[in-house]
Amino acid sequence: MALGACGGTEQRGAKVSTAATAFEEALSKGDRAELCAALAPQTRKEVEDSAKKACVDAITAQELPAGGPVRGVDVHGRQGRAVPASDTLFLSQFPDGWKIVAAGRKPHPGQPYECSVKGG
Repeated sequence: MALGACGGTEQRGAKVSTAATAFEEALSKGDRAELCAALAPQTRKEVEDSAKKACVDAITAQELPAGGPVRGVDVHGRQGRAVPASDTLFLSQFPDGWKIVAAGRKPHPGQPYECSVKGG
């Protein structure tokens, strides 16, 4: 089910799901270039800055869990959340499409999400 603030919610939800699925597929294939391309610019920069390496050389060190198929999507304006089987992906809409802003959720019941990959 997709939720949103205004018209076109179903279409935006489908695009969020497609972007999240592409990210999960790149993760399962170990396609570092595709993983980095799926990240929002600030998130990619944060990965590079924290590792002091190019994203394609740093992304595997983030120990992202394979989330599996997307089970649900929420969309609120230009922000989205996709919920695969074992992760939560946060996305934002950019001129070139929906990009991953945060991923690699570490469970902390009753507390805010802590993600291994996130923008600053």
